[in-house]
Amino acid sequence: MLECGMLERDSRALRRRSAILCKQLVVDELLIQSLQADDILTESMAESILAEPTSQKRSWRLLLLLPKRGPRAFSSFCSALRDTEQQHLCDLLTQSPEKDGKETHVERFVDSSLPLPTQEGIPAKRARTHESMEFSLDADSPINTPVLPCTPDFYLSHCQQSYRMNSSPRGFALVISNVTFDPCAAPDLDPRKGGEVDDEVLRKVFTELDYLVTVHRDLTAQGMRTCIENFCRLPGHRTVDSCVVCLLSHGVEGAIYGTDGQLLQLDWVFEAFDNAHCPLLQNKPKMFFIQACRGEEMDCGVEQLDGPVRTCSPSCEQRDAGREGQGDADSRQRGDMGRPRIKLPQRSDMICGFASLKGQRICTAAMRNTKKGSWFIQELNTAFRLHARDTHLADILVQVNSRIKEREGYAPGTAHHRCKEMSEFTSSLCKDLFLFPKYQPQY
Repeated sequence: MLECGMLERDSRALRRRSAILCKQLVVDELLIQSLQADDILTESMAESILAEPTSQKRSWRLLLLLPKRGPRAFSSFCSALRDTEQQHLCDLLTQSPEKDGKETHVERFVDSSLPLPTQEGIPAKRARTHESMEFSLDADSPINTPVLPCTPDFYLSHCQQSYRMNSSPRGFALVISNVTFDPCAAPDLDPRKGGEVDDEVLRKVFTELDYLVTVHRDLTAQGMRTCIENFCRLPGHRTVDSCVVCLLSHGVEGAIYGTDGQLLQLDWVFEAFDNAHCPLLQNKPKMFFIQACRGEEMDCGVEQLDGPVRTCSPSCEQRDAGREGQGDADSRQRGDMGRPRIKLPQRSDMICGFASLKGQRICTAAMRNTKKGSWFIQELNTAFRLHARDTHLADILVQVNSRIKEREGYAPGTAHHRCKEMSEFTSSLCKDLFLFPKYQPQY
């Protein structure tokens, strides 16, 4: 049984910073689980907080509960902030009261309005505290915590069984984001409000992961095809260790829409990067991320990678097995390249994360927030920033799926709940895939 309430000085600190906390605090499952583990929140309290539809309301409900949860609640809350990469808010709460007078006028200015996430320069907001605030969050912006670096010990213990990933840049990244569609050619395709946030989030995170990122927006189906063909032909692929392709648009099962309402088949996209059509990327990991609905028709031909073993992928390899004869013929035709005739499957070393399950039509409101962007890209961005330093890419996508699944249950009975948005991925990786961010081996 908890003792009465929080100590008065701690309660005052929460009240003093409540406006800033409501805007910047990220109340996610990790923070709530930390408070539950310390017996500060009960299960029903945790559920009621996470059921709130917006980030600010979740923060407000938590701040209302904390002062009633005993004298340990404040220290436990600060510990949870540190554990969830929100050290700047912990510092703000534990700051001595004498300094308040120096910052009150700035806080009032900052609290007067809630900036949109696309507003990059917010000097007044960043000036109010120390350097760590450079990487803070506001309630309606994607997380922008710096990508955490891989440690030398982790690299040395995993590099032998993993894909080579130490070129600088790591590779080239292509982002195609269709936000606005031709109202005459595609009258049924609404603008993807928030889509512009997604492509900017991807540009930033992959730049930090040391990729050379190119972003194209609002392309027709033919424009996407031409863009991808040009990307595949880049001679620079020869000297880098991987590549990334992100496609964001409306879609159906197996295809995405161009701005002209025409479809680009995803099978063609994967074929463009296979071992026959893109030899410069042979034996190098090729990462695809598809943010689009996938229609209503079920396709039983692709399975989700399952189980702890990651040396092969039943999903893509079984699919390629039916083309073995054609692959052998292509190998014979390329036998004059002066290399040993090592047989490669037509498609290998690929991993693709999808924002939705097969055959699932997802409500637009559940997929995309006009300020934060889509759930899938939000969670992918967060996972890369916090976990790419020591987590296999397949496990990152599992984490993304888990986080989206938990989000889906936030508001039972609403459109968010009924949509049951979940992601999935397929893989034909032949080794472990770690991005080893910000680590460059010394030779």
